[in-house]
Amino acid sequence: MFSERTSVGLDVHARSVVAAALDTVTGEVVEARLSPDVREVVGWLARLPGPVAVAYEAGPTGFGLFRAISGMPVRCVVVAPSKLLRPAGDRVKTDRRDALHLARLLRTDQVVEVTVPSVEQEAARDLVRAREACRADLMRARHRLSKLLLRHGVVYSGGAAWTVVHDRWLQQQRFDNPQTRATFDAYYDQVLTTTALRTRLNAQIEALAADSEFTGVVRRLGCLRGIATLTAFGLAVEIGDWTRFTGNTIGAFVGLTPSESSTGASRVQGPITKTGNGHARRLLVEAAWHHAADYRKTKTLFDRWQLASPAARARGDAGNRRLHQRWEVFHARHKRPVIANVAVARELAGWCWSLAVLNE
Repeated sequence: MFSERTSVGLDVHARSVVAAALDTVTGEVVEARLSPDVREVVGWLARLPGPVAVAYEAGPTGFGLFRAISGMPVRCVVVAPSKLLRPAGDRVKTDRRDALHLARLLRTDQVVEVTVPSVEQEAARDLVRAREACRADLMRARHRLSKLLLRHGVVYSGGAAWTVVHDRWLQQQRFDNPQTRATFDAYYDQVLTTTALRTRLNAQIEALAADSEFTGVVRRLGCLRGIATLTAFGLAVEIGDWTRFTGNTIGAFVGLTPSESSTGASRVQGPITKTGNGHARRLLVEAAWHHAADYRKTKTLFDRWQLASPAARARGDAGNRRLHQRWEVFHARHKRPVIANVAVARELAGWCWSLAVLNE
């Protein structure tokens, strides 16, 4: 509940910060255009009649301003941009109007606050996203190389691609045209470089997962099929504080709930919303495919179980059985696999939540 005297909205950009302060006692509005230097912003806030509450939208500038403001006796709120209320007839958008609009919404408690990660959590999240970007780059590099070969009628038929045998076959390729040879060398070198980078990032993530504040969550999540160290660590750092959710609400956070447009007696559901954390959603969808196969306690799964508590192992076993049962139900109803997998992924998110908040 808003209890401060001054409500401040900040429209933050890379090269400027537009501020609007609303004094709820006198009704006075103070506006200013500041530099992005946090010291200037903090100094301007210190001159306002207190107590003061500040709000600004989450964006590419990160949370440095939040941490600087939190060091002074000022309440700071980072707002979810997608949840901001905007009048339908308001067709004029300026930095000044946005800042004043934020100040008024904060005054009436009509903002949705996002959870700000700690410095360590944000660094771990950056590492996971760097690995995600590297994975996408490697996929594109491999596609470029394989499609170059396909255009020249060179097709590998010796088994699975991108193995040691396949790499040896790539090294044996020769081209008479010097331009084609240069192109092949460039694409192949990019594949090798990106693969080496992915290996280094994997090693750093595995080391951090074994000894950090996320270790307990990672080991408990590993009791589920399809969730090894990299996936578990990615979910742990992307979700952060699991206690914000319940088993029913976490699916909406990762955008796995169906959209809906209902009125009166009519109820129409559409595709999933795909809102919220896209990286966590992709991890869950990929992990859900593993539950389509018959449930067996493989050595890989058993080794992960040895790192978790008996309660987590029992919960993971129940989740694995339930999720495979859901797949069987969808198969019996002749559901499309991609549709069934999304439904399983939504339920998998709930099982992950139950393991993450499990009291051992």
